[in-house]
Amino acid sequence: MNLGKSVTQTQGYKAFIPEKFPPKKPITFDVETSLLNSKADVALGKLDGVAQLIPDIDFFTFMYVRKEATLSSNIEGTKATMHDALKADIKISEGLPKDVENIIHYISALNYGLSKIQKVPLSTRVLKDIHKKLMLGTEEGKGKTPGEFRTTQNWIGGTRPDNADFVPPPPHELARSLGDFEKFLNMKQPYPPLIIAGLMHAQFETIHPFLDGNGRTGRLLITLQLCHCNMLEYPILYLSEYFKKHRDTYFQYLSDYHNNGNVDRWLKFFLEGVFEVSEEATILSKKIVKLQQQDSDKVHALSGKQAPSAIRLLRGLYKQPIIDVATAAKITGLSRQAANSLVAKFEEIGVIKQTNESVKYGREFSYVEYLSLFREKT
Repeated sequence: MNLGKSVTQTQGYKAFIPEKFPPKKPITFDVETSLLNSKADVALGKLDGVAQLIPDIDFFTFMYVRKEATLSSNIEGTKATMHDALKADIKISEGLPKDVENIIHYISALNYGLSKIQKVPLSTRVLKDIHKKLMLGTEEGKGKTPGEFRTTQNWIGGTRPDNADFVPPPPHELARSLGDFEKFLNMKQPYPPLIIAGLMHAQFETIHPFLDGNGRTGRLLITLQLCHCNMLEYPILYLSEYFKKHRDTYFQYLSDYHNNGNVDRWLKFFLEGVFEVSEEATILSKKIVKLQQQDSDKVHALSGKQAPSAIRLLRGLYKQPIIDVATAAKITGLSRQAANSLVAKFEEIGVIKQTNESVKYGREFSYVEYLSLFREKT
């Protein structure tokens, strides 16, 4: 399928000029793509159904969002981990890599987008606001006009446009390309929701409308689109794990999408990812429920005045699985001394474990078994 063509610019390099999107002639898919869409659709529906059975689901989405933020940032070279981001949440900064800020800003951008789409449709204005949340105040965002579409040429790979792997549309083509993209997001579609999400991501990466942060913004849009069209009730699908695992293939198939119009090849890869991650996340959701019941039983066995505070602390651990005594006091409303006693009790019954055992002050505790459920698969 012809999605556009490379056109020589006055500066001498060739840039990709997209055709009208979506094409006037509806995009057709082969049988394998259609079957994969059905398989992925069922798996995603199963995940959404299981997730809604998790008590206090809002606590758990906190972790899903952090995992997606970490993996999406890692694809672009961020070295910080989800553990680093969780430590930053409780203001533990010692030893944290500086680029943990990329994960923190991704979380902020995704949460902002999720709240925004409950009130307004996805639009170029929302895209700019999300990008601003993602990039403003980060080292990478300096000089990259966060929240504004580019007015100069960017490129992918190489050192300049004339030796790049891909040169997106020049600035004067952005308004038309983004106008088509915005209409695509909000028009009545002949395509199933997962196909729309796959096409949306690939087309956004083709346009590459910002000077930097396009990959993260585009992956973030997948989650927003699936929630916006009610395919997901909660943001619990972290496709970036699949994209990171198959990083070279991911970039190659996106390239094949715009360079050769190979839409089916990209969509098959995308739909396989939705299926694989949905299946894994469904298993994870069931493990969360089992662990929650197991540790709830332990905590409810505590008697006396500690019981109500213990329940509050356990619930707090699902949202903040790395704590110090000050955080425990904040979660429970206890004095520091009482919180210290409760933390010791949680360690004694095996719910948490001190992870910096060599120190007496500034002790850090982790809900180890819960965190292990979210560990990246290699």
